[in-house]
Amino acid sequence: MITITEFASKKIHCLLDDDKEAKGLRIFVKGGGCSGYSYAMALEPNVAEDDTIIEKDGIQVIIDPQSMPLIADSVVDYSDSLMGAGFQIKNPQAVKTCGCGSSFGV
Repeated sequence: MITITEFASKKIHCLLDDDKEAKGLRIFVKGGGCSGYSYAMALEPNVAEDDTIIEKDGIQVIIDPQSMPLIADSVVDYSDSLMGAGFQIKNPQAVKTCGCGSSFGV
């Protein structure tokens, strides 16, 4: 299961309010980055039958079946600070990460 923090949920809600065609925020893993895999996110207008859907506070987070095992038990958070703003994924399966936090290895 994936945990969506309250801050992340609020930000996703704002993003979805701006895009009426999106059904939710898709989080997926793709090959690449300095550690082997990298996280990606996109507003998603389509949901496949085999997608995992996590609902929280009226929003949906959509994860494809190939990405789910790589990010299972992760926490999705959103931070807005003087150092920058953006989503952060805290993945307990990541055995190595890059300095920017957007790529990981398992």
